[in-house]
Amino acid sequence: MQRSWDEELPDCCYDQKQPSLIKPSSPTPNHMLCLSNLDDQKFLRFSIKYLYLFQKSVPINQLKYSLSRVLVDYYPLAGRLKTLQSSHQRDDDHDEDDDDKLMIDCNGEGAVFAEACIDMSAHEFLQVSKKPNKSWRKLLFKVDVSDFVDTPPLVVQVTKLRCGGMILCTAINHCFCDGIGTSQFLHAWTHLTTKPTDSLPITPFHSRHVFNPRSPSSHAPRVHPAYTKNAPNQTITFGLTLNDYLQSQPLVPASLTYTGSNILTLKSQCVPSMKCTTFEILASHTWRSWARSLNLAPSLDGMPLHMGPLTSDIYCLFLPVVGDSNADRVLVSLPKSVVSKFEYYMNKFLDPNDIVVAK
Repeated sequence: MQRSWDEELPDCCYDQKQPSLIKPSSPTPNHMLCLSNLDDQKFLRFSIKYLYLFQKSVPINQLKYSLSRVLVDYYPLAGRLKTLQSSHQRDDDHDEDDDDKLMIDCNGEGAVFAEACIDMSAHEFLQVSKKPNKSWRKLLFKVDVSDFVDTPPLVVQVTKLRCGGMILCTAINHCFCDGIGTSQFLHAWTHLTTKPTDSLPITPFHSRHVFNPRSPSSHAPRVHPAYTKNAPNQTITFGLTLNDYLQSQPLVPASLTYTGSNILTLKSQCVPSMKCTTFEILASHTWRSWARSLNLAPSLDGMPLHMGPLTSDIYCLFLPVVGDSNADRVLVSLPKSVVSKFEYYMNKFLDPNDIVVAK
């Protein structure tokens, strides 16, 4: 039976002993690590979530063992976040935000690891997953904590499928790892899972001496222009700001595919002296189409319209297309009421016969 892409996933079944904590397999340094000021920004306080589907399962004990081994080198992920309470005497230059600064307590408490099963096959999951689905959240164990700081930096769930396959979901704290660091960790875990007697090909570097906060020099500006909010809140419709408008109604995915020929056509519309990469041309075209569909002002002065916690409901992704290395897929979440307008602006440069119909 054909299943719909927006179909709700069935609930996962856990046993009463879930979850468990996976600690490093050997002793690790017990100390505090500071975050850089870039990693400690409040709008980056969220977890990067990944979902991997496998047609054949890996034994749970093998995954746990390799995770405990990789956490020896990536031991900060087995620790916890802490809020730094300033111990210095307050003065006129004291910034109250310093009291909310985060540090990593490398205490080896362990990563959260949950095991579950779901009444679904890999093929059925692919049928309902052609576009992002909110019920994917069922595939990642929800840790019962009061706020973000108390959330373990690494949460893993392995969900067994009816067909013998499995789904691996991970949530990794963005304050600890950016996309490249997360990828390096996942590759390291994979390496030790497939080659348990090997050492890691790349050893992470955890020295933080260059990140230690220092008193700024007298000639340094107190406020950097990049962080100065000089644009008023943009009113979109019905007197709502952009953020309020996006949160006032359900967001749905819009998916558009562009062939190599489509992308060349788009690049040809640039001025002759401008050479754009595929990412640059798709990103700028998507931004312009998104802004037009929401009736935003033509000039936004390059300033962010809203900075706040990111969630999986708001996204813009550029993805490869299976079987066509020259094609790209654009996946954007939008209010349902503007999807058709967004698709119109995105495809306006194409001949109707060249538009790729989403399958």
